[in-house]
Amino acid sequence: MTSLSERVVQIVDSFCVQVHLLRNAGDEVTITVEYLREAPSFLKLPLGSPGPSSDHSSRASSPLFDSGLHLNGNSSNTASSSPSSPIAKEPKYEKHWLDTLSVPLSMARISRYKAGTEKLRLNAFEVLALDGVSTGILQFYTAQDGADWLRAVSANISDLTLQNMKMANKCCSPCDQVAHMGWVNEKLQGADSSQAFRPKFLALKGSSFYVFSTPPVSTLDWVQAERIYNLCEVLFKVHKFWLMDDCWLQANLYLGLQDFDFEDQRLYSFSVMTGHGKSHVFNVELGSELAVWEKAFQRATFMEVQRTG
Repeated sequence: MTSLSERVVQIVDSFCVQVHLLRNAGDEVTITVEYLREAPSFLKLPLGSPGPSSDHSSRASSPLFDSGLHLNGNSSNTASSSPSSPIAKEPKYEKHWLDTLSVPLSMARISRYKAGTEKLRLNAFEVLALDGVSTGILQFYTAQDGADWLRAVSANISDLTLQNMKMANKCCSPCDQVAHMGWVNEKLQGADSSQAFRPKFLALKGSSFYVFSTPPVSTLDWVQAERIYNLCEVLFKVHKFWLMDDCWLQANLYLGLQDFDFEDQRLYSFSVMTGHGKSHVFNVELGSELAVWEKAFQRATFMEVQRTG
């Protein structure tokens, strides 16, 4: 049995012999390289990598595949290159985004609260699509990053909602136009704290105020709303004091607050009192959304009073 020092000497001697042969071989040297044919499968390289391996199951767990490196060395990509060019035969790896989940934002809603509680997430939120697909909890490094992404996603949802409103208004008469619509959370009467709020979709259309459990996507859905109220018989009121999101966020970051002890942390709420004296309390995720709802109610009510007066 050879010792470690003997093996090191053998390796050094072999290396010296190879260097000596290369120096005395002349201007052209032909080198034959031997490699382990099972290496691509062992390394779990993507399909099309050098070597005869064709294990389809290895691609999904490949480190190169998982990191977004894709092999772009097939015949279609190299056909335009010269057959004699050595570059044409080399596989090329390109970086691509890998979509693990795609959530459509049209009619989607955002939730910033921990499930089953009234605890507000400072640096996380969840996006839920119309068909129920969820992004899961999107966690960000800082509360500021979370707020920036929250506003960006909310702005995209608002833009898509506006497009849907314009399409719906093409089929409606001038006195029955959709003025505003969007997701809110309704406070349930007599419910326990874990189920105090439930998502609802509200709409201001023509002379009516609509409450849906899911967004209306067809003409028939409008007559199947959970509740319909006449705008001249409801009263809109901002339910509690609120600050603009940036001010509220920066204040809490400055104070170092990570959690809150408020009984009701739904900061952006409003109430709609109906003609029967019953009040419905709703909550939105952003202060800017609350301002939009207040303005939309005022405009829609004014237009209806002006039309009927």
